[in-house]
Amino acid sequence: MTSAEPIRLVGAAGSPYTQKMVAVLRYRRIPYAVTRAIPAEHCDALGIDKPKPIFEPTFFFDEHGEKKAMCDSTPIIRKLEALYPQRFILPSDPALAFIDYLIEDFADEWCTKYMFHYRWHFEADADNAGLLLPLMLDVSLADDVLKPRAAWVKDRQVSRLHVVGSNDTTAPLIDASYRRFLGAMDLHLANQKFMLGGRPGAGDFGLFGQLSQLVGFDPTPRAIAHTLSPRAVAWVELLRDQSGLEPSEEDWIGLDQQPESLRGILNEIGRMYAPAQLANARAVEAGNEHWEAQIDGATWSQRTFPYQAKCLRWTIEHYHSLDHAARASVDTLLDGTGVEAMLVVK
Repeated sequence: MTSAEPIRLVGAAGSPYTQKMVAVLRYRRIPYAVTRAIPAEHCDALGIDKPKPIFEPTFFFDEHGEKKAMCDSTPIIRKLEALYPQRFILPSDPALAFIDYLIEDFADEWCTKYMFHYRWHFEADADNAGLLLPLMLDVSLADDVLKPRAAWVKDRQVSRLHVVGSNDTTAPLIDASYRRFLGAMDLHLANQKFMLGGRPGAGDFGLFGQLSQLVGFDPTPRAIAHTLSPRAVAWVELLRDQSGLEPSEEDWIGLDQQPESLRGILNEIGRMYAPAQLANARAVEAGNEHWEAQIDGATWSQRTFPYQAKCLRWTIEHYHSLDHAARASVDTLLDGTGVEAMLVVK
């Protein structure tokens, strides 16, 4: 693959993970071309195997003369780091890289609950998304086609709210977590431009992907964000295209020099994401299709996700791959946040 050949992907503007990866490509100055299509149908048209599961964005890489489809943003970022040796987004310091990984995982697997909940739990938001998402695939859809398609999209997605654990019982928990997270973001961005210093990491782009929808697409969370964190709203617009930033290694800030505000974000990870991950992992191990746990003083119940159990295992493996000095640095930062509970070897 040469620098003149664009990376090809299928994605949509309403997909937080597409937004995440397009922002990564812009920042890294990697040429890319986005096709608006159904990923599975596009794979069929190209005659290549579909990833399982398949979702947006789906990337297409040339490997040994054959095209391969790939659609998990975290390993795609690592693949791009190997293919394009410039403007890296993964910190070279192992301790810093672990915290970056933790923030990215939180964004991808917990902050997406905010996004999916607000988009489909409230009638006004569901109407908005049901109408706009089909138009983002084809802005010229005739009204007689658009109306039933919008209704189908809305009904289908509303019926899937339980998948992320969104229901009348958990709605206040999700809302409270989102508001605390925005408060933590606002405080942290008052201290530095990105999560870990003066240049963005994978964690920044993970958060950007979800926030691109929460503050730029869906009415209810957008109104909350504009009230609670104007810094986060502005940051989303800035991170959309950081191709003009000229980063240096010195722009990373070591864990021992990070502002106390970073712990505000880590505290939310420990408060909500850690107990959810542990309960889900126990359910996977026991072969249970659903899990229930006390999170933040209330009962949370949802469908079990084997993939999120893998995410927890990968986080633990990453943590235990650190050398003694890096792990000590991470432990000092995480002490008392609640994240420590996730890092015990199972």
